[in-house]
Amino acid sequence: MQIKALGAVALVAVAAAAMAVPAAAQTSPPRPEILNQLVSCRGLSDSVARLACYDRATEALDSAERQGEVVVVDRAQVTAARRQMFGFQLPTITLFEQGERAEPIGEIETTLTRAGMSGEGRWVFTLADGSVWRQIDTERVSFRNQAGEPVRVRRAAMGSYLLTAGRSRAVRVRRQ
Repeated sequence: MQIKALGAVALVAVAAAAMAVPAAAQTSPPRPEILNQLVSCRGLSDSVARLACYDRATEALDSAERQGEVVVVDRAQVTAARRQMFGFQLPTITLFEQGERAEPIGEIETTLTRAGMSGEGRWVFTLADGSVWRQIDTERVSFRNQAGEPVRVRRAAMGSYLLTAGRSRAVRVRRQ
């Protein structure tokens, strides 16, 4: 039994699992054939043949992973990716929705790296996690514009987000 690495099998696309999906719409992506071949080794009753099968299958899987044809992620990496994608409007992808269903991320807390005014007279906030948020409302806001100031961004109504820097009032923002 010859096991070959499959081309362009991607277990990780964009961490687009950041979007929650209604249970009825969820379907698990099919398992990659290279993983099916590894699992099928369990069915061999002859221990020598089973070991040889496992050796070939694990070598093929290891090779595919090293070449980037297969990407393996754990639950902690999925959670980190979902957090990094917080605030982006992404299509619904159920790639990471296997096993226990993760709770949607409702807010993030980080710190301010810098903030400045845009050409339209609205604030642009750069946060310590690398995200950039642009003010979309026209309300005046004052806050301590200093690196390290605590920032909280939370989901609001109808797909919008509210950012609070320190003790300022909430500013309606959009992720850039």
